[in-house]
Amino acid sequence: MEHVVDAITYFVVFLFSTTLHEAAHAWAALRGGDLTAYKGGQVTLDPRPHIKREPFGMVVLPLVSALATGWPMGYASAPYNPDWARRYPRRAALMALAGPGANLLLVIVAALALRVGEGAGVFWAPERIHFGFIASSHASVTWEAMARLLSVVFSLNLLLFAFNLLPFFPLDGSAAITLLMNRATTKRYQEFLWSTPMLGWIGLLVAWKLFDFVFGPVFTAAVNLIYSGVSYS
Repeated sequence: MEHVVDAITYFVVFLFSTTLHEAAHAWAALRGGDLTAYKGGQVTLDPRPHIKREPFGMVVLPLVSALATGWPMGYASAPYNPDWARRYPRRAALMALAGPGANLLLVIVAALALRVGEGAGVFWAPERIHFGFIASSHASVTWEAMARLLSVVFSLNLLLFAFNLLPFFPLDGSAAITLLMNRATTKRYQEFLWSTPMLGWIGLLVAWKLFDFVFGPVFTAAVNLIYSGVSYS
């Protein structure tokens, strides 16, 4: 029963976090002049339009994987106009950053809640941390459940933030790095990516293989920022 509760918790957090991620993409695109996602109804925190676009990636796969392995795997997307991205590469890069930025916001909110809870004496730092467990409480069953929920929100959104910022196509980081390029280089870079579909699969494979080496230190460093006088290694 505990396994099922944990799986449902992960799934619900994944669904909310992914919805916010895609809604942020859609909102940033709208602000930049691309109405594609807006017309699709995705400038919203209502998960239903996002689920309608990617039902397998947002519901079936994450729910099954959460029940089978303990944590969710899934995907989602927000549509945009490639011609708009070619004409306004800087706006497209900011749109790409908006999704991970939304996840970072949830990381910060969860971290602040844990920090306040520690100061109030209802949360404290456990002896050891791992993904999905960065706070404990014996104040009550409710506070223990809240510590668990905030741990999952923090961990899962930190993962979504860090993974999506990797500079491999088709992740958001591959579009965001054009902010460091001049317009001519950006145009050649975009044409190369969009004319080579296999790069998407290769990029995801490379990102998946490298992510364990990247995320471990990021996760530990981020948790160390929450608690004063506590250091994990």
